[in-house]
Amino acid sequence: MLFKRREAESLLNRLRVSLWPRRSWGRSTRYVVHRVRRLSATPHAVALGFAAGVFVSSTPFIGFHMALSAALAWIVGGSIVAALLGTFVGNPLTYPLFWVGSYEVGSLMLGRDDGDVKLDLSQGIFQTDQIWTLLKPMTLGSIPIGVALALLTYVLVRPAVNAYQHRRRELRPPNEAVGTR
Repeated sequence: MLFKRREAESLLNRLRVSLWPRRSWGRSTRYVVHRVRRLSATPHAVALGFAAGVFVSSTPFIGFHMALSAALAWIVGGSIVAALLGTFVGNPLTYPLFWVGSYEVGSLMLGRDDGDVKLDLSQGIFQTDQIWTLLKPMTLGSIPIGVALALLTYVLVRPAVNAYQHRRRELRPPNEAVGTR
């Protein structure tokens, strides 16, 4: 194969790279920003899709973020690729903030104090009543946090994509046909 590695990467190394980027967080962030700007959809669709991905990344459903963001972007008419890129806002640095914030907001919305929650982890956390004790306030609390983050993201991404696409159109030679390279 043309671009295949000579030696297969170990499972441990692939896991490490999926949790922590090879180069740096700054480079990874610049890459995602560059990819969002270069999408060919309208600025509204790109911003809406990216906002959908950010909204979903604030929820506690970690294994389903990409599928949920793609479905939400499709429902609201946003760019699915931008939604998938928007899920990268949820990462090992931001998840603890999302979880604590969503649990606190959800508990406040349910009218609970921290003393009302009684967790018995002696039998493990993977019991329905134990999971629901944590998941209910986190899910409920993630909605206002996700909406606020999605609105902020939309307001920031749409003008950036619009300016980038406008600048690219101005720099294109006048005789070049649209859509060809």
